[in-house]
Amino acid sequence: VQSIQQQTYGHWELCMADDASTAPGVWECLQDFAQQDPRIKITRRQKNGHISQASNTALELASGDFMVLMDNDDLLPRDALHWVVDAINQRPSVQILYTDEDKLDSDGQRFGPYFKPDWNHTLFLGHNMISHLGVYRMDLVRTVGGFRQGFEGSQDYDLALRCIEKTAPDDI
Repeated sequence: VQSIQQQTYGHWELCMADDASTAPGVWECLQDFAQQDPRIKITRRQKNGHISQASNTALELASGDFMVLMDNDDLLPRDALHWVVDAINQRPSVQILYTDEDKLDSDGQRFGPYFKPDWNHTLFLGHNMISHLGVYRMDLVRTVGGFRQGFEGSQDYDLALRCIEKTAPDDI
């Protein structure tokens, strides 16, 4: 959450769904975040629906033209969203964006960089090269029906596969 709040680009909203968590303090923590920052939108599901339903519930809160997928253990460099918006402004027809990625060890040291190539459909069919940081035009996500139940664990890849079918290669 802090890595999003510290972005140099400030026109974002963070949409989170508590998926009927039984862990003490989760809902209270989310409420604290939302009370401290009006760009944070939260909702609480009454029944656990797992990651696909929880993600779709969070998407219902979103009002922007694009969505950025992040996991709870992801960290963004301070200028990440700036560069995403810059890329969108340079190519307004873009539907899907993806970025390079690193991993961080417990001491905050980078390792395992993944410097991704330009769009390569064949490579993508072998693995989800969009994943983190994946950016999708919201209209596209809604057109394909969002995240599908039953694909938990591979829901991001399933979404990406369905989105690229509806997208010209030049718009990725």
